[in-house]
Amino acid sequence: MSSQNVFTLINPQNGNLAFKILPFDNNSHFDHLQRNNYYSLIWVTKGKGKVKADFAEHHFEENSLLAFSPYQPFMLCVSEPIEGIAIHFHPDFYCIHMHQKEVSCNGVLFNNIYQPPYVQVTEQAEQTFNMVIDQMKAEIQNAELAQYELLISYLKIFLITASRLKTEQLEEMKSVPDSKEPVILQNLKDAIELNFKTKHSAGNYADLLNISPKALAKISKNYFNKTLTDLISERIIIEAKRELYMTNKTVKEIAHELGYDDEHYFSRFFKTNADVSPQMYRETVGFGKMEA
Repeated sequence: MSSQNVFTLINPQNGNLAFKILPFDNNSHFDHLQRNNYYSLIWVTKGKGKVKADFAEHHFEENSLLAFSPYQPFMLCVSEPIEGIAIHFHPDFYCIHMHQKEVSCNGVLFNNIYQPPYVQVTEQAEQTFNMVIDQMKAEIQNAELAQYELLISYLKIFLITASRLKTEQLEEMKSVPDSKEPVILQNLKDAIELNFKTKHSAGNYADLLNISPKALAKISKNYFNKTLTDLISERIIIEAKRELYMTNKTVKEIAHELGYDDEHYFSRFFKTNADVSPQMYRETVGFGKMEA
C-alpha cells in the first residue's frame, strides 16, 4: 500500500496523531493486538473473519464497520483477505464524551459492552461514507482556514450515520421473536448500570436478581459472549476512563467514587484491563476537562 494514500494530521503541540485516514488491502495493520490512544473506525469493505475485542470474539462479514475506543484491546483474524479503510482520531481532536449531545455515539458505537463492536453497512450508508471520506481526504490536503472544524463536521456526519444504523439494527433484532432477549438480560443491564460503582462481584448481581450465580453466569456467556465478571469490569473501566479524561479528579478520588478504598489496588485493576496506568492514560489520551 503506497503511503501517499494515507492521510495524516499530527497535533503540532505534542506530536500525537490527531486524525488519520488509512486505506488497507490486507490485515497487516490489525493482525496483532491493538491498544491505541485514539478512537478507530475500521470499515471492512471486502473479506471477513473474527474480531477479538476486550474479552469476547465475534464474527464479522464483508461491509462491516468496527468501532474501538482508546486503549480498547482488539485484533482481527481473517478467514478471507480483507480490504477497506480506517479512520483514526484522537480525543483531543474530537471527544465523543464532550459532544455526546451532538452525535450520541457513546454507548452505541463506542463503549457498548453488551453488543458486538460493529455495525453492518447498508448500501445507503456506504454512499454517505464514501462521499464523506472523499471530502475528508480533500480537506486534509487543503491546509486552509478552519481545516479542523470542517474535518470535525465530516467526522460527525460519519459518526451520526453509523450510530443511527446501529440503533436501527438493534431495534430490528429486538423485533424478531426468536432473538428476543429474556427479561433477565435487560434486568441485568439495568442492575449493572445502577450498581457498578458499589457492587463489583458476579455474586452481588445474582443476589440482586434473585437467580443462582451459575444460571446468571450461563445467561451472560450465552448472550453477551462474556463472563459476568468481565462485563462488570468493562463497565467500571469505561467509567474510570471517562473520569480520567473529563475531570481533574485525582486517581484516588476516582477510585473512591468507583467503590475502591485502595487506590493502588484500583490502579492495578485499571492497568490489567487497559494495559496502561490511570496516569499514563490521562497523559496519552489527553485531558478534556469541561469548562465550568
